[in-house]
Amino acid sequence: MPNDNYGIYRLQQRLAKLPKAVKQAAYAETMKAAEELAAKMKALAPVDSGDLRDSIAITPGGQPTPPHSQPGGSHIVPENVVAITAGDTDVRYAHLVEYGTEKSEAQPFFWPAVRLGRKKAAARIKRGMRKAIKETMT
Repeated sequence: MPNDNYGIYRLQQRLAKLPKAVKQAAYAETMKAAEELAAKMKALAPVDSGDLRDSIAITPGGQPTPPHSQPGGSHIVPENVVAITAGDTDVRYAHLVEYGTEKSEAQPFFWPAVRLGRKKAAARIKRGMRKAIKETMT
């Protein structure tokens, strides 16, 4: 490595680290944002026995969501993604509470929490990514 190329070499090293560092930071902030959103959902969930509130779960990338969970039932969460679900094998009625039925009024808790927390979550993730880029480039 000649001295005149040292600056280019260092820049290449930093750029090589950048994607991994940014992905790691984004994922860490996504987990924190998911925890905040799940807490909002739990606070908004109607409580009779507490089973619905307690069924709200965060599933990290690469893991299966709980069976019978809302939205969409069980599936494998993609890498670098986090899923928040409500419902499980014992709580199969989360969607009925959220949207209501002919006999019971809707008691939304899931999507209102998403709408309330979406901008804050996005800002948290962007901030984490910017910080990772800055730290990697210095």
